[in-house]
Amino acid sequence: MTRITVAKGDGIGPEIMDATLAILKAAGAALEIDEIEVGEKVYLSGNTSGIAEDSWEIIRRNKVFLKAPITTPQGGGYKSLNVTTRKFLGLYANVRPCTALSPFVQTKHPEMDIVIIRENEEDLYAGIEHQQTDEVVQCLKLISRPGCEKIIRYAFEYAKTYGRKKVTCFTKDNIMKQSDGLFHQVFDEIAKEYPEIENEHWIIDIGAAKMADTPEAFDVIVTLNLYGDVLSDVAAQIAGSVGLAGSANIGEECAMFEAIHGSAPRRAGQNMANPSGLLHGAIMMLNHLGQNEIAEKVHNAWLKTIEDGVHTYDIYKEGSSKTKVGTKEFAEAVINNLGETPMRLKKASYPKNAALNLPKYSRKPAKNKELVGVDLFVHWSGSDPKQLAEMLKPLNNGSAQLTMITNRGIKVWPDGFSETFCTDHWRCRFKPESGKLFFKNKIIGLLSTAIDEKIDVVKTENLYEFDGKAGYSLGQGQ
Repeated sequence: MTRITVAKGDGIGPEIMDATLAILKAAGAALEIDEIEVGEKVYLSGNTSGIAEDSWEIIRRNKVFLKAPITTPQGGGYKSLNVTTRKFLGLYANVRPCTALSPFVQTKHPEMDIVIIRENEEDLYAGIEHQQTDEVVQCLKLISRPGCEKIIRYAFEYAKTYGRKKVTCFTKDNIMKQSDGLFHQVFDEIAKEYPEIENEHWIIDIGAAKMADTPEAFDVIVTLNLYGDVLSDVAAQIAGSVGLAGSANIGEECAMFEAIHGSAPRRAGQNMANPSGLLHGAIMMLNHLGQNEIAEKVHNAWLKTIEDGVHTYDIYKEGSSKTKVGTKEFAEAVINNLGETPMRLKKASYPKNAALNLPKYSRKPAKNKELVGVDLFVHWSGSDPKQLAEMLKPLNNGSAQLTMITNRGIKVWPDGFSETFCTDHWRCRFKPESGKLFFKNKIIGLLSTAIDEKIDVVKTENLYEFDGKAGYSLGQGQ
């Protein structure tokens, strides 16, 4: 028996969790359950994280967490429990299979069978935001080499273990050359270790369009956090319904399993909700626990139920569905089909040992890091960058010279265009004269002079080269 942690959540959560647990019990899953409360009630009790300290202790002790959807109250101050859980427990890999069930669930893509593997801890979901001027707010996009290596290696090991033939990387590295560029670079490095698996890279916009139009062209997709969040919902919907998709969140020590849909409070308590998404999360949990035969048994019974036309309201369609049922009745139908397999849909089959070979991250030797300049971000409500450059002249000295001003990334000085619209947030780049070194104490001098000149510097970013390669972006148009 394996002890797991269960949270029934909010809205439709308790109904679909009860249905899921009933199916797992009937199938013979070897599970013992510790139930905790998370979500809306905990938030409204004054806990802004939505989870109590003793609940964390239970989750960390059991290592496996099956969670129904929760409701995060509207208004400031409440943190997403999903994001918090993924980060605190190091759940770096989000795995979302999206498979068509044609002709029993309506879809335009009957051959679709893809798995989206999404980096789960960083990117814009770090949630580091600052208002810097009256007109500009920033959100930091953080991409790390360990984060890239772990998720990309996971994708290739998943493909290897589950007999997948191709891994596709989605980024936007034609624009974000440093952050998305690192993800693409690491993908190319790791792909060489798996010559038996085809690999390819797509720019996210055209790649997403291709996936929406021809999803059968893809097998396993690995991508960054935000892109993966959007893509997986799109993929689930075009496969048939977001309500059918489950999600696994995997870390080196802990794992969390859930549906990808929300708590749908409008449907709560009406015995209408489809438990399939959470059930698929539970199937992934059984595989994670090594209970592969039970996972197959449950999955095939579910496929047989779908094939029999026993459908909840969200996928019921006159003419193709046979019986519209509620949450409890759908669970009963799956239980009655335990031991059965589908006749037309592809039978579920899982490897006997689904444990992935995932070595711990090994830090690379440090590169030679050299400070070569600084960007000062200035709050100034004027509109003429030439005037700002004149104001900044007193900051120039023998070791730091103003070389560029950008506004929202576009170079506006020197040689800017008068047509360029400017906000009140200016990036002012200072670098030493050619061949001269730059030191951190020079930044202090720049800031001190800026204070004397009443120039409002809201942020600084040091400019580094790593082994002689620039670790910062040029201005657009530079």
